[in-house]
Amino acid sequence: MVNSKENKKISVVIPCYNEQEVLPELFRRMTEAAKSWGLDWEIICVDDGSHDNTWELLSHQHAKDPRWSVISFSRNFGHQTAVSAGMFHATGDAVIIIDADLQDPPEEIHRFIKKWQDGYDIVYAVRQHRKEGILKKTSYWMFYRILSKMIDFELPLDSGDFCIMDRKIVDILNSMPERNRFVRGLRAWSGFKQTGLVYERQARAAGLTKYDFKKLRRLAMDGIISFSTVPLAVAAHLGLWVTVLSLLGIIFTICQRIFETFFTSIGLGPVPGVTTIVISVLFLGGVQLIFLGVLGQYLGRIYDEVKKRPPWIIRQSLGLTSKTPSN
Repeated sequence: MVNSKENKKISVVIPCYNEQEVLPELFRRMTEAAKSWGLDWEIICVDDGSHDNTWELLSHQHAKDPRWSVISFSRNFGHQTAVSAGMFHATGDAVIIIDADLQDPPEEIHRFIKKWQDGYDIVYAVRQHRKEGILKKTSYWMFYRILSKMIDFELPLDSGDFCIMDRKIVDILNSMPERNRFVRGLRAWSGFKQTGLVYERQARAAGLTKYDFKKLRRLAMDGIISFSTVPLAVAAHLGLWVTVLSLLGIIFTICQRIFETFFTSIGLGPVPGVTTIVISVLFLGGVQLIFLGVLGQYLGRIYDEVKKRPPWIIRQSLGLTSKTPSN
């Protein structure tokens, strides 16, 4: 029986932001890797508002090989938006997502295609031996395990955006209207037949990382708030326990006044002063501000959604049919 996923087309989506140092090596390695796939292919590079020569290099590569298509945003809209734009314009029967920095080796892609041809709808990469600092590695490790406890579906641990998705999965993700996207979470949430492939994540081939802690923190918040209401539940539970403790404190204070002699004899007599009052007010004020911030995060994302602005704006594109994202 002929495999229904043979003789198909593969789309590769590569978000790029100020990647001029690494692009020549990316062009070489990706083109060489594609020769081993035995399938028709296209590569869509999304220039996410770069300030260096990224666009010029991508344009030159398109002129050299039209299978390399290019999208240029009007400004920096963010990594997950760039990935989403690439998926929206991809025409392949399967879509591969990979970063431009070559930490995810293009030479591994053939393994993902083989698993997809074996019948899996989603094949995601599981990272081993990350070439990053201990603080960032620890943060990643904690984030995935905390988020997996907060959601009601299975989220693969230590997996990034590097993956292959069948056309039906891409169509489902393209139909989702949210703007603050956490693609690897949406991918897992969609269900279907999924599996992971272990690989060794490399160091950047050139240049500096564009994902600083501020962007990582935003990505983590998008992941948590997009898929879980646990922070709101924590706020309610903490508010309940603070209320209970406050009531116990009131009862204890009343008992001190009524049975002053007894409490004084055991060293717990009433002590004049405002220290306890100040500490209590500051503690309760801090708790209130923290959870007002949690509510603000959810409300802010609702505000983003109801404005219905386009998720990205394309300044220029090469090799693509014009399409407008739905609101």
